[in-house]
Amino acid sequence: MSGDTITTPHERPVTPSRAARDLGLRRSDLDLAVHLGLIRTVPDEGGGGGRRVTRSELDRVRSAEGFPDSLLARVEVVGTAEAARLLDVPAGRFTRLARLGLVVPTKWYLNRYRAVVWLYLAEELSRFAADEESVSLLKARRMPEGPRALLDAGVDLRPRNWRGRHRGFLLRQAGGPWEKAGAFAAFLDPAEIAEAVPDPYERSHLNRFRPGPPLTSAPGSPAAHIAEQLMTADDADEVALLRTELTALVREAREERPAPRPAPRRAPVAPRPLAPPPRGPKAPRGLLGRLRRRPAVATAP
Repeated sequence: MSGDTITTPHERPVTPSRAARDLGLRRSDLDLAVHLGLIRTVPDEGGGGGRRVTRSELDRVRSAEGFPDSLLARVEVVGTAEAARLLDVPAGRFTRLARLGLVVPTKWYLNRYRAVVWLYLAEELSRFAADEESVSLLKARRMPEGPRALLDAGVDLRPRNWRGRHRGFLLRQAGGPWEKAGAFAAFLDPAEIAEAVPDPYERSHLNRFRPGPPLTSAPGSPAAHIAEQLMTADDADEVALLRTELTALVREAREERPAPRPAPRRAPVAPRPLAPPPRGPKAPRGLLGRLRRRPAVATAP
């Protein structure tokens, strides 16, 4: 009997929608749990290109202590007003803390006015409030001079911090060096990618693994444009870091699995000249030849 394992329908990985139903979660809660690494997924071996959740992973999540409340508490997100209430500060002060990068957004969406609404993990905000080093920032009547100067200069680290968190999610999903390279390329402008990866065949192959922004909207729409802006690094040091990592990963990917290239064209082969048709025996030259070419003379009997 063969040693191959036969996978029954019950054992096959399920789609995220089915996994959410089986766990009694909203799809958005499951997606965020996957994003944070709380629920593991595997590639879809059926060729769909998405991700799936194994039955063993569903059993592991269900068997965790306090499920589902413990999981829901870890994926609870709040906006600015609720975050300010959790920290017991005015909404304006919370926004300033977020702009300074002291609290990191975990996701965002566009409201009906196409304004970016940042969302934060309630669990992380609770830890921030409990940290003794945060007391002066939360309770002081005025911001310390250093942070206040940064805010006056227009600093806003929310997009960059979100990109860093989203990059971690993409790297957890990446299976090999090309996929990891794509996770870094996702946050670079095409012109930066062209400079970091000058080979057009490698760049074309890399684009297959370069994820787009986590927003479904029509290409070219205002919402898609905003999503692309948020996804693209704009600080010089952030761009330099991404390019350095991208170059190193493409070098590693090239050694492990080179990018496909078109087969080299063969030089056209000149047709061989046709052999001349066979010729009969040559006629003898000289007197004997002339005699043979003369017509025969009839002789009398």
